[in-house]
Amino acid sequence: MFTLHKSGSASPLFRGALSLFAAAVLACTTPAWAQSQPSQTDSQQQPASQQQQKPSDQAAPEAGGPGAVSGGIAIPKKKENPDNAPAPAPAAPVIKNPPELSNYSLQVNVPEVDVDVGVLLEKTGQFVPGLKPSNFRLYENGVEQKIVGFKRVEAPITALLLCEFASTNYWFVMDMQNAAWAFAQQLRPQDYVALMTFDMRTQIVLDFTQDKRQLLSAIQSLIIPGFSERNLFDALWEAEDRLSRIDGRKYIILIASGRDTFSRITLDKILQKVKNTPDITIFSISTGGALRAMTEGGPGFNQQLRDIDYLQADNQMRTFAKMTGGMYFQPRFEGELPDIFSSINAAIRSKYELIYHPSDARQDGTYRKLRVELVDDEGKPLRMQDEKHKPLKYEVIARDGYRARQEVE
Repeated sequence: MFTLHKSGSASPLFRGALSLFAAAVLACTTPAWAQSQPSQTDSQQQPASQQQQKPSDQAAPEAGGPGAVSGGIAIPKKKENPDNAPAPAPAAPVIKNPPELSNYSLQVNVPEVDVDVGVLLEKTGQFVPGLKPSNFRLYENGVEQKIVGFKRVEAPITALLLCEFASTNYWFVMDMQNAAWAFAQQLRPQDYVALMTFDMRTQIVLDFTQDKRQLLSAIQSLIIPGFSERNLFDALWEAEDRLSRIDGRKYIILIASGRDTFSRITLDKILQKVKNTPDITIFSISTGGALRAMTEGGPGFNQQLRDIDYLQADNQMRTFAKMTGGMYFQPRFEGELPDIFSSINAAIRSKYELIYHPSDARQDGTYRKLRVELVDDEGKPLRMQDEKHKPLKYEVIARDGYRARQEVE
């Protein structure tokens, strides 16, 4: 039941009911599109997560403040510390040639000389071991050279047995066979040996082989010689020429009387050939020593000429060996042969190899003289003693010299 105040205005209770009635009537008469738009009051009551979901292209306020948030927060990447970063690799240098020049390479050839040195006791022919590089002094044309390489060499051998097989005298043929047989007995399975004989012409009896039995059989086949002429210089020239085609160190075991009769090659030419042929060492053994000992100094002019011829033959055989760093022997009895070839075997298999760069590096094809000396720790000549402190004499065996390589223009 409604009541009115005296002043004629509606009471508070009446005004509240009237407001509710008016709102209900308005809701019924308001269109549907107007009801879907939120009012200002509703927008203030929405949660903050819904208020942030607004279009991203909303304009920023005119006051210049931050605009509306359009999404999740973007966290910037942490910058790397430049101090801990690895240093960049240096750039490759760029080299530019002048326009008129093209790329080229420079190669310098330093000459190197190998010298095989044997040190043997004169009395026994034994090899002297235990020497150091400081014990050697090497001279080229009188100028001392610096040794840059040093080692002891002991290896299989490659040898040519060059034998004189002529119908001159039975004693000479027997001495040759005995010497060749003694040499073959001391060969090792890894050695390569060939047999070549000569009289007026040369003949290859056996090519290089490692079979000792074939060599012994070839020596036994030398029974009847053909000619009495002895062309030693021609045979040695051919032997040097054939061996020069084989690489490495080679040896010639020359068993001959040393006399030459009708060679086309002269003594000067064969000496020049021996000098200019590298890596070949000659060991020479004379034959006919017993016969010469019995007849030497006999009466008659012909006997005197014969003695002079053999003295010259001995000098030639000795020169061939000395120029190449070999050894010369003049046995008179068969019993000397085993010791002789034992010395040759020790000299061939056990050597010191010296390597140096010559101070005269010119490649002019000249012949260089070599000399090797032994010194002690104080630089004085080396002295050797036996167990009883008696002095021992030794022999230094080395090549007489070498020919420098000829530069090709």
